[in-house]
Amino acid sequence: MNDKSADDMTDTDALRDELRKLRRINAALMDRVERSSDMAGNAFSMFETAISLEAMVRERTVQLEDALGKLAKANSDLAAVNAAADAAQARLRDAIESINEGFVLFDADDRLVLFNEAYLGFWPELTPHIRVGMEFSEIAQLAAKIERPLGSVVAPDRWVSERLARHGIADGGHVQALSDGRWVQINELRTSEGGIVGIYTDITEVKAEDARARTMELAERNLILQSTLDTLSEGVCMFDSARQLSAWNDALGRLLGLGDDVTRALTCHDGLLDWCRRGLNMQDNGCLDWREEEARGGPLSQLCPAGDRRFEIRSTRTAQGGFVFSFTDVTDMLSAQAALRETAETLERRVSERTAELLSVNKQLGREVAERRNIEAALTQAKIAAEKANLSKTRFLAAASHDLLQPLNAACLFVAALGDRRLALPTRALVSQTATALESVEDLLEALLEISRLDAGAIQPEISHFRIDQLLQTLNVEFTPLARAAGLTLRIETGEIWVVSDVRLLRRILQNFISNAIRYTAAGGVRVTCEVEGEQVRVAVIDTGRGIAENQQALIFEEFRRLDTRSQGKGLGLAIVRRAADMLGHRIWLDSAPGEGATFAITLPLGKPVDEELGKSIATPRDRTMQGLRVLVVDNERQIQSGMRTLLEGWGCEVAVASGEADALGQFPEGGRPDVILADYHLNDGETGDKVITRLQAHFGVPVPAVMISADRGEPLKAQLAATNTPLLNKPVKPAQLRALLRTMLP
Repeated sequence: MNDKSADDMTDTDALRDELRKLRRINAALMDRVERSSDMAGNAFSMFETAISLEAMVRERTVQLEDALGKLAKANSDLAAVNAAADAAQARLRDAIESINEGFVLFDADDRLVLFNEAYLGFWPELTPHIRVGMEFSEIAQLAAKIERPLGSVVAPDRWVSERLARHGIADGGHVQALSDGRWVQINELRTSEGGIVGIYTDITEVKAEDARARTMELAERNLILQSTLDTLSEGVCMFDSARQLSAWNDALGRLLGLGDDVTRALTCHDGLLDWCRRGLNMQDNGCLDWREEEARGGPLSQLCPAGDRRFEIRSTRTAQGGFVFSFTDVTDMLSAQAALRETAETLERRVSERTAELLSVNKQLGREVAERRNIEAALTQAKIAAEKANLSKTRFLAAASHDLLQPLNAACLFVAALGDRRLALPTRALVSQTATALESVEDLLEALLEISRLDAGAIQPEISHFRIDQLLQTLNVEFTPLARAAGLTLRIETGEIWVVSDVRLLRRILQNFISNAIRYTAAGGVRVTCEVEGEQVRVAVIDTGRGIAENQQALIFEEFRRLDTRSQGKGLGLAIVRRAADMLGHRIWLDSAPGEGATFAITLPLGKPVDEELGKSIATPRDRTMQGLRVLVVDNERQIQSGMRTLLEGWGCEVAVASGEADALGQFPEGGRPDVILADYHLNDGETGDKVITRLQAHFGVPVPAVMISADRGEPLKAQLAATNTPLLNKPVKPAQLRALLRTMLP
């Protein structure tokens, strides 16, 4: 477009020059005729000259008119070209304004040519100053002076020079931290004309996610380190290069008499020296000193007396410049060794006169040792057999629960589908009773499965600081309708209190306490209190029920133990409570007497306040209809396929069912695809749902939203699906939960 405009301008200039020449020639000829004075003698000559001039004027006039026509056409073409150029420029500006990333263009002289509003959004304070024609160096200096990005706060000149150097190279991208906490990725490339085009992308969320991942990884490593330290019988403490206490185990407080709160006395290395040398009168002979000159030396071991006790102390320097100290109480061992030496000396003095007696005693001891070894071997075998039996029981419960959940899931789907239809009142009552019975079976299987996972160690606590009053308020909302239906009052008495525990397992414990209190209370009410007692928090659930006799209080924490056989309980709730509390290290209390109600309580460590806004990004899905939603159900159980089809079609969905990948591909012709995929995890012939979803999405060419459904409640599966952001629903699937999840995935 620019080349054509230039050619038109060249032709127009040439025509104008030609027109000026013709006008000068015509004027000269006319002047010559007017100045001629020999009118009489040269009349004929003048006549001939006039004829020639007339012909020349006529020829030049024709040429002039032709030139004027070409000039008019050139002007018209030039106007059309300018209009097309303006339209193209407008379309280009609209295009760059439509993109989310910031866009900026500099010419070969590094002057600003074009930018969009998204680019100005990264420099809000520079908006009044940025104009077309500015050099990039001016913009960089203004940014360092006004916006003050993170790198320019300390050394603005160095930041400007580094930014200009990166801009001059323009061979890729780099990351820049802005003053308002945002992170932007800048990609700059050279154009074919020698200019530079820049794309600015906001990557704040990506950086935040990376930081959260690194924090979680560090927390997991610290948890592994602490777990390792707590398994040691020796007392261990670790100091960093600044001589501050960074890690310790429980055995340290017990051996050195520090109690549960080690940090009150040992905040730093000097505190350790003061406690050991002054508090315990320990003579460590320099073993506890901070040895700077031995940065690369090996560990130092020393036997140190402390009053009437003896400790073996080992000090080792870490690669990071800190120190690790371990304490082993060898008092009893040394006493035993001394006693053995004294006994040996006594035996040596009496060996000559009691040789026969000693031989007899030795024989007797040999027989006793052999007998004890046989007993120990038998006990070891019995222990191994018991552990195998317990593991076999746990695996059987997990497998049986998994297999039972398959048909139970199908039955729940059929009952839910029936409940959505118009039914006669007697039939609806039967459907409701069936649903209640299935829910009871589901609760029983859930409890069995949870007990098996607790016994097998499949549930690992995630300890954190959180507000117990917020947890109790959610339980108040959950159980108030149940208490009101039973004619009882439920009252929560608590303030803003922080605790340290696993919020999921603690919620399970308190749920069992409150549900049991409501179930076994005929009149009155249930009261939940939360009180701080020193460094502990005591949460108690108090009811006005008939109470529990003292000789039965230990039995109710066993499996399938119910004092009131008329209730609908399974006798598993308190068994789960005991296992969860043992795993968390929390103490359970029971105070009750017949006719005086019961108080179930748990003590928790007092926590510290943390930022409550972290991790509270909650997105509320829009309420959309599911009419016409195309759903692909992949499950190898025909009953579940049928139940899912009945339930989803009752919601207005278009349902296709398949037993595996090949069957699923046959449900959709070329170009067709579902809106949502519901896949079971365990399919036929070792096929798994996650691999089927991945291959189906690759076949359809788009990331079709998918939901994994499984009776497997193990942590490895949850972690695997969380890595791919795939939602997981456990069997038996609750229709309300499935419906809510599908609404969030609607296109």
